[in-house]
Amino acid sequence: MFGQLAIEFDATFANATRHQLDPTTWVEHVPGWLNGADRVFDELVDRLPLRQRTGVHMFDRIVEEPRLSAWWSADSDEPEPLGILRDMRLLLAERYEEPFDSIGFNLYRHGNHSVAWHGDRHRHVITNPVVAIVSVGAPRPLRLRPRVGTTPGARVRSRSWDLGHGDLFVMGGACQHDWEHTVPKVRRTTGPRLSITFRSV
Repeated sequence: MFGQLAIEFDATFANATRHQLDPTTWVEHVPGWLNGADRVFDELVDRLPLRQRTGVHMFDRIVEEPRLSAWWSADSDEPEPLGILRDMRLLLAERYEEPFDSIGFNLYRHGNHSVAWHGDRHRHVITNPVVAIVSVGAPRPLRLRPRVGTTPGARVRSRSWDLGHGDLFVMGGACQHDWEHTVPKVRRTTGPRLSITFRSV
């Protein structure tokens, strides 16, 4: 079915641009890396057990996350939700020399769905983890800023990329330790966005 729908990714990474954010941190952006991204969005939203998780502590109370999430792990007995995700995972693992063994899915249905400034938690157990995100659906900004205290006296400046429609965005080096990232709320959006995040946990 996927061959007929022409869903494919660029195994050559021809449009990749790497940005060195500081001496130990880099990100790589590959616009339009996944062709047929809108079809992948539709298939995943239809198949995934997306739900709104609770248990987020904010201002001394527990609130629901402002997005829908699902998770896949290589330790499970189930294959990836779509066969092409396995091909993507293995190619990304080879390119970035990271044994990606899990995939997180976050659905931002509208402009009020978001994720606050943070660094991925598995930085506490993995030195300089690589995180690869494929964005399908409508573009939304993803912003990065230096973590407060990592560069004393430096002015905190954020960087921003609009990600969607099959863009690949990879964070590497000390990014999860020394930088934070967010998908902020926006007043206007052209539609929902689903992030497909490959990690080693």
